[in-house]
Amino acid sequence: MRAEHAGYACGAALGFLGDLVAGDPRRGHPVAAFGRAAAAVERRLWRDDRGRGALHTALCAGGTAAGAALLTRAVRRSPAASVALTAAATWSVLGGTSLGREARAVGGALAVGDLDVARERLPHLCGRDPQALDGQQMARAVVESVAENTSDAVVGALVWGAVAGVPGLLAFRAVNTLDAMVGHKSPRYHRFGWASARLDDVAGFPGARLTAALAVLAGPDRRGAWRAWRQDGPSHPSPNAGPVEAAFAGALGVRLGGTLAYGGRVEHRPVMNGAAGRPVAVPDIERAVTLSRRVSALALAATVAGRCAVGAVRRARTAGRAK
Repeated sequence: MRAEHAGYACGAALGFLGDLVAGDPRRGHPVAAFGRAAAAVERRLWRDDRGRGALHTALCAGGTAAGAALLTRAVRRSPAASVALTAAATWSVLGGTSLGREARAVGGALAVGDLDVARERLPHLCGRDPQALDGQQMARAVVESVAENTSDAVVGALVWGAVAGVPGLLAFRAVNTLDAMVGHKSPRYHRFGWASARLDDVAGFPGARLTAALAVLAGPDRRGAWRAWRQDGPSHPSPNAGPVEAAFAGALGVRLGGTLAYGGRVEHRPVMNGAAGRPVAVPDIERAVTLSRRVSALALAATVAGRCAVGAVRRARTAGRAK
C-alpha cells in the first residue's frame, strides 16, 4: 500500500474512532464555526434570487474546499502531519455517535411515557413540529432521522473523503450544512437556497446508494431491505432519502413515511415498506441505531479499501506504460 493511501486509511480510522469514543464537542465544534461564517455571508448576500444563492454556495463550499486543499498541500511532506490532518477532518465531519445519542435520548423518554421530554429532544434530530406528533409518530420520526443521517452525517462524508481526501471530507460537510441552513422550502429560501439544495442532492447521491446497499448487507432482513429499496425508494420526493429510508424500513420490518409536519407545512410522503412492515415501536429506535453503527463501520472499510484499490490500479497502469 502506497504511503499516501496508508496515511489516509490510518487518519480516517483514527477520526472514525475519535467520533465513536468522544462524539461531538458541546462547544467549539468546527461545523458550528462554519455555520456561523456561512450565516454571516448570507446576511451580506441574501436576496430573493437564485444567482445570489449560488454565489453564497460557491463562496462557502468552494472556500472550504480550497482551504482544505491548501492545508493538505502544506502537510504533504510530513506523513505524521498528514495522518493527523485526515484524522481531525474525519472526526470533525462525522456525527454518528451524536446521532445515536440523540436518538436514544428520545427513545428513552418515549419508553417511560414522558412525551414532553421526547418533544423537547426531537428537534435535535429533525425539523418536524414535535407538538403535532404522538409517541408512535415520534418513534417513526427518530428512525427516519437515524436512517437519513447515517448517510448525511457518516457515509456520504466517508465516500467523498475516499474520492478527494481532506478537501472531499470538508467540502461534503459544508454542502450538507448549507442545505440544512438554507436548502429547505421556506419563503425566504425558496430561491436563495436552490443551489445549496441541488448541490446537496448531487453530493449525497453516491453516499445514499452505498448506505442503502450496506443496510441490505448488515440488516436483519436482507431480502426485505432489498425489496423495499427497489420498490419504494424511487417514490420518495428526495432522491437520496428515499433509498436510505426504504432500505432501513425493509431491514427493520417497519413502515416509514406518511404524513409529516414541518414548520406548519404538512407533507404527505409515500409509505416505505408499507406492504410488509408494521408501525414503528419504541424498541425499533435502538435497532435502527445498531443498524446505523454497522452500516457506518462497513462504510469506513469499503471507502478505505476502495481508495487503496483505485490507487493500486493507477500505479499498475503507470508502471505498465513506463515499460
